[in-house]
Amino acid sequence: MAEIKLVVIKEADITNNCPECFNQDLKLSFYQKHSYGKFVRKTTNVVTHKLTCNTCKSDIYPVNWTDDIERIFEYYQKMAIPEKNSVKYTSVFYILLLSTFTLIGVGIYLFTSGIIKF
Repeated sequence: MAEIKLVVIKEADITNNCPECFNQDLKLSFYQKHSYGKFVRKTTNVVTHKLTCNTCKSDIYPVNWTDDIERIFEYYQKMAIPEKNSVKYTSVFYILLLSTFTLIGVGIYLFTSGIIKF
């Protein structure tokens, strides 16, 4: 099973008022989804965000955002540039691929040389 991680691509401290406790200590984070498997590592275009108050430790959902927070969010969203989609194969994949081709080659050699007959 592939392990999915959210990698931080942009973090910003915001001085807007928290809708819960009205302090000016917010943190906006943007994450990109990465998938790590035994054979392949994938980077996707899925970007998520999270707005947290550092004082009351609560997550602030977009329903509770003020107009100021929305403007700041749009600004930082433009600055959060994700990595391109990519697929990278691991060394286990290449070893398995090479051993498969080697076994097929040995089988063809043995069959054409007459050692193995069907």
